[in-house]
Amino acid sequence: MSRIPLPAPESMTEEQKRVYDHIVSGPRGRLVGPLRAALHSPALAERWQALGALLRFGTSLPPRVSELAIIVTARRWNSQIEWHIHAQAARAAGISDAILDAIRARAEPAFEQRDDEVVYEFSRQLQETGQVDPALYAEAVRRWEAVGVVELTAVIGYYTMVSMTLNAHEIPMPDDAPGPLDTPSQDGRPALSRLAPLAGKEQG
Repeated sequence: MSRIPLPAPESMTEEQKRVYDHIVSGPRGRLVGPLRAALHSPALAERWQALGALLRFGTSLPPRVSELAIIVTARRWNSQIEWHIHAQAARAAGISDAILDAIRARAEPAFEQRDDEVVYEFSRQLQETGQVDPALYAEAVRRWEAVGVVELTAVIGYYTMVSMTLNAHEIPMPDDAPGPLDTPSQDGRPALSRLAPLAGKEQG
């Protein structure tokens, strides 16, 4: 159960209902996840959904790149809903179950494409250290140009905000689905996940 009440269409204010209708008529198709909380502030929800739609559906990056970065972010933050939704999207983008299973288990994935290795390590390093290795960053620029690396970084940052919102308010899973992720602990308290680095493949 959510820690806060989540606005339902029948009880929404006029402004909330306007934003809600705009969200469900777009590519998302329904209201799930952090926007359920954000609707408490319609102005925030409106801008949030616009940024999210751009970063998920409107960047120069191939869906496979974006969805892999989102999956790494979901695992880092132990974000159940984010993983649930984007594991499906990642499969549709061509990421194998073996890769998803390895990331979910915090094991080293056996990638077959260098693009995937670069995205995984870029996302992992940025979230675990706050930095990206210079050689890896340069390789990302060669692959997706400056605009792509700016967008990739924004995707990781946006879905970090999504994860924090889902976790902080304990937004319930859609369709009563079970949580797909375990949550590691440290000193008896929940901890962020540490993902396995790719041995010897951080640099291009």
